[in-house]
Amino acid sequence: MASYGIRSPPPLPDAPSPRPKFDTETLKAYIKKLLSSTLQNEVFPIPRDRDRTKAWCKEIGERVKERMLEIQPRGFKYIVLTRIDENSGQGGHANLICHWEDCDTVAQEVFSSDSLICVCVAFAIRTV
Repeated sequence: MASYGIRSPPPLPDAPSPRPKFDTETLKAYIKKLLSSTLQNEVFPIPRDRDRTKAWCKEIGERVKERMLEIQPRGFKYIVLTRIDENSGQGGHANLICHWEDCDTVAQEVFSSDSLICVCVAFAIRTV
């Protein structure tokens, strides 16, 4: 028998993780549909009416978190970030890199129309 000292033994090939992963594909489909149905016919508000943008971000964030709790009610901490900006014809790129355990996941969706751009990022971080 080999001695590994303080290191963990190498993982077994094709061994399933003892900790379940969050179902990001279901969540991504939900976010895509939610963004489209919420923002499809909306126009980016004028500066004095920015409370509408805040309300959209809050509504989207709360609904995504509720859906995450429906998918996996226990064992994860959920973080949802939503940002809505005016679409003035500018280009855009969003990216993220995370170093974590294999059961932690992220789902990201982008919605854009002629008037606005919305990015929604949802993290599911395993707690137990």
